[in-house]
Amino acid sequence: MSYLEELNEEQRKAVENTEGPVMVIAGAGSGKTRVLTYRIAHLINQGVDPFQILALTFTNKAAKEMKERIVRITSESDAKSLWMGTFHSVFSRILRSEAEKIGYPSNFSIYNTDDSKNLLKDIVKGFNLDDKQYKTNMVYSRISAAKNNLISATAYLNDKNIQAEDTQRRLPEIGRIYLAYEQRCFKASAMDFDDLLFKTNVLLRDFPEVLYKYQSRFKYILVDEYQDTNYSQYLIVKKLAARFQNICVVGDDAQSIYAFRGANIQNILNFQKDYSDAQTFKLEQNYRSTKSIVNTANRIITFNKEQLPKEVWTDNENGEKIKVFQTLTDKEEGETIASGIHSRHLSEHAPFCDFAILYRTNAQSRSFEEALRKRNIPYRIYGGISFYQRKEIKDLLAYFRLVINPNDEESFKRIINYPLRGIGKTSIEKIMVLADQHQVSLWDIASKTSHFRNDFNTGLIQKINEFITTIKSFSTLLFTQNAYELGNQIAQSSGILKELFSDTSPEGVSRYENIVELLNGLKEFVENAQKENPEIIPTLDEYMQEIALLTDADKESEEDKNTVSLMTIHMSKGLEFGHVYIVGLEDGLFPSQLSTQSRTDLEEERRLFYVALTRAQKSVTLSYALTRYRWGQLTQCEPSRFLEELDSTYVEISPKHEANKKNNETFFTKHPTNIATTPAQNSVVRTSKSNLVKLNSAISKSTVTAQDLNLQIGMQVHHEKFGKGKVLNIEGASPNQKATIEFESVGNKQLLLKFARLTIVETDSLN
Repeated sequence: MSYLEELNEEQRKAVENTEGPVMVIAGAGSGKTRVLTYRIAHLINQGVDPFQILALTFTNKAAKEMKERIVRITSESDAKSLWMGTFHSVFSRILRSEAEKIGYPSNFSIYNTDDSKNLLKDIVKGFNLDDKQYKTNMVYSRISAAKNNLISATAYLNDKNIQAEDTQRRLPEIGRIYLAYEQRCFKASAMDFDDLLFKTNVLLRDFPEVLYKYQSRFKYILVDEYQDTNYSQYLIVKKLAARFQNICVVGDDAQSIYAFRGANIQNILNFQKDYSDAQTFKLEQNYRSTKSIVNTANRIITFNKEQLPKEVWTDNENGEKIKVFQTLTDKEEGETIASGIHSRHLSEHAPFCDFAILYRTNAQSRSFEEALRKRNIPYRIYGGISFYQRKEIKDLLAYFRLVINPNDEESFKRIINYPLRGIGKTSIEKIMVLADQHQVSLWDIASKTSHFRNDFNTGLIQKINEFITTIKSFSTLLFTQNAYELGNQIAQSSGILKELFSDTSPEGVSRYENIVELLNGLKEFVENAQKENPEIIPTLDEYMQEIALLTDADKESEEDKNTVSLMTIHMSKGLEFGHVYIVGLEDGLFPSQLSTQSRTDLEEERRLFYVALTRAQKSVTLSYALTRYRWGQLTQCEPSRFLEELDSTYVEISPKHEANKKNNETFFTKHPTNIATTPAQNSVVRTSKSNLVKLNSAISKSTVTAQDLNLQIGMQVHHEKFGKGKVLNIEGASPNQKATIEFESVGNKQLLLKFARLTIVETDSLN
């Protein structure tokens, strides 16, 4: 079979061994997607019914690309029959089929992050809680983490340890907020993203017949990016695979970078414990990058203790050395990189889409945007405002959602008075209060305002009734008109198109064009669906199911294609570029200050650096600034400890960097930490110990002022009043240098070093 001949030996083994549990450890650029795709195609060619194959990915884009490749090897009908998509899209499909078992209608709404946060704001306000104490993002994250660990609101409230932790953090009402949030979502017939996994677990746990049904259906299960699965995803996959155990997971522990959103690297590290008879195949040949890039990435990841052993290699050319340069300011950093991109674009005729600037946080993009604009270099920021998050798009989608599910509370509140129809904020709040009192949806109250004449006057009742009648009229057309016809009618009859068309400002024109673009998307959806099956009517609810789980990366317009890409390293995962600039390599920024307090966190930051390096095909440039504005103040910066872990064999340091080294012995001084790992035999920078103060691990008897010590981040110190603590950050210059220290007794304190009489504890790691 010709497609098997396209694989190397290890790839072919991973494709052909289809029975039983299989783990494929796929190094960066090693053809992971090809193996996953060919394995599915091979199963089909071996006679497996595609309806019995479940393939789970993390992005819609990955699923689409894999399906297109499978079509080329098998057939279009086989590819369409596969259960393939993201975790959320596949399990939302299952939930819509089985929703009534857990008390939901099949047309339940899916709340996006903004919907969820708006609802949480309402609840916090309704409970008369301080929104500065119960910050929306924090409450949302806490509830999300609970759901990903399969802790319901009731279980959360009944868990004494969780309640004690919330009380200690001065957030004792989180459990009550969670319960109200759960109840409000249920009343609105809505699930959030986390619910799609949480409710699937509930479904499979409480209904054995449903579990058996899907265990029997999915004889072969494949999971992409297994290192990124959380506990909830892990449990679903394990349950579904329990009957036949034909499970194949593909991933790379070295690219596990999503612990902050619940991903558990132990899922891939412990796969062989879960399946003792599992076969393991290692894809170690890198087809993407040069030898310099591959060897540099290999070197970096050896500093991590927790990993599955592998040795990635490549037959590609040696390529350019990794370039490292420093600048005085972050503004100069942006200008230098923009200049470098412009120069390479002209000298090598490299298209702009071949360049990517990767940073640790979104806030770093400003200096690069300014510098690129000055040179008229086109760029695109990933992770900015998504098309589907723009106000005018959300307004029209809210109409669509309410037509499909009248109980959708967030959509109801958004559009009942948009365009303006004289139903003010006070009236909406009355509807909300009555809905809460009678434990029904907002729609139920609004549909029966004539029963509440003491609360609403005749004129207001008429306006609300007109709105209700409008939505009901649209709902009657839901299954008789296709998505474009109904969507276009809603856009016009609701008054949205008219309102935006009358706004002739540049912003108004842009908003109108965005609505037209959404309607174009509806048209395209209908035409594509009817190409596959001319007899069907592609309905609006089907369209909404498709876009409910889209990400910004899934929508790319033509003008986005030849642009320099600016994004966080997290967003770059799975992408590749000819030339990659990794910027802001400063301690406290990358690695993040919050990630230097434990080996687990620091190892995740190092994996993030590994991911950034391995996005590059031809060249990598690393940069850092000596000063950077943070929180409105100019701060001194230290080079990242990751720079010390580079192998000098593959690195080229800029002359400016070399000059600084000569002028300042401590320029690249190693950052001491108890979490040091592999010794650096070929490090770019040698550690100088001549200026380190040697003390016993016990507290020194003589107190020494911090100004006399080489105080560094990670050191253990003792304070006469606060006791033992750990240095988290040092900022400023003498004589006004300050340190942030985490004390065991009182938490974080910021001390002015010239007055803080500190003693160093446990400095053996420096010797």
